[in-house]
Amino acid sequence: MFPHHREREQPIFCSRAHVFQIDPTTKRNWIPASKHAVTVSFFYDANRNVYRIISVGGTKTHLNGRSLLSLHLQAIINCTVTPSMTFTKTSQKFGQWADSRANTVYGLGFATEQQLHQFSEKFKEVKDAARLAREKSQDKELANTALSIAAPQDLSDELQSPPVMCVNGPEDKLFRSQSADITLSSEKERIKKMLSEGSICEMNLEAEFFSLQDSNTKLVAALHEANANVEQWKKQLTAYQEETDRLREQVAELEAHGGHGPSERLKDELTQSLEELEALLKAKDEEIHILQSKKVEYHEMEHDRDEAIHRLRETEMRNAELERRIQNTEQNLNNSLEDRDRMDSEVQRAIEILDIKIFDLNDLRQSLVKLIDK
Repeated sequence: MFPHHREREQPIFCSRAHVFQIDPTTKRNWIPASKHAVTVSFFYDANRNVYRIISVGGTKTHLNGRSLLSLHLQAIINCTVTPSMTFTKTSQKFGQWADSRANTVYGLGFATEQQLHQFSEKFKEVKDAARLAREKSQDKELANTALSIAAPQDLSDELQSPPVMCVNGPEDKLFRSQSADITLSSEKERIKKMLSEGSICEMNLEAEFFSLQDSNTKLVAALHEANANVEQWKKQLTAYQEETDRLREQVAELEAHGGHGPSERLKDELTQSLEELEALLKAKDEEIHILQSKKVEYHEMEHDRDEAIHRLRETEMRNAELERRIQNTEQNLNNSLEDRDRMDSEVQRAIEILDIKIFDLNDLRQSLVKLIDK
């Protein structure tokens, strides 16, 4: 269940977007948190002086094929805005921010660049307001402490910056082939950087692909419904045309008889019914033209989806190529290390052989000295 504070919280800004969350396992891929675009709102709690970002999604279920609906709601986003948060635009229509309390990263895909810009500006405004509210709260606490002449206390954990954890890996000290190792290591780091940039591009393309896929699903459903309506309307048009022809025949018979009184009144009624049917036929024709234009939009969305899939596949191919290059670089580095170790062993063996030769020469020299002395 998501919290409700409607009595004291007021919405200050609303926008619609597709919501994503970062995959907690890989920390690279986006997972859709909503099947379609939902409302994302900024709320302000006047009593607690807190700003929050809230988005609620749900599903509708028809009961027994009737118009009754069953709603299942859940909180997609429930994030308290803090001064340390930063909203980053990663593409023209996509932005993200990290929520350390929820230990996740939220991503929003907007329909237009203007909506993304408006949300980003409101995020900055709310973040500044949260910073001012925190400073006022600190000043108030300090004033209350001074008035009560209380013992100084440490600031709360929220005012302390989180500890920075540093992990220093072991450093291998190489006495040979240092220039080759440095070159290979720098090439490996450069390729890893290129791979990370490709991953970010792939994440953005995946978000755009999910958005296009959602739009495509909606258009397919609308197209199926429109096709069904067209068939139904065609049947109705056929029935209306038959009714129109029948009424025309009746009107023609009445005109042929040239009657007056009740027949004239019936003629007027039939003429009015005929005009109403013609107006209805005209309205149905306009609806058919609108549905045909929607078919054109559906084909355009299919083209955009195909382009997004093509770009996603190209990015995957580039990532595979970068991974292959990294593997080759690592293999070359391992080969260089093996060559260095082999050279070290050969040098050590040569030193041992030289030691033996020197020892033999020393024995020979001592033997010659003894012969000379004799």
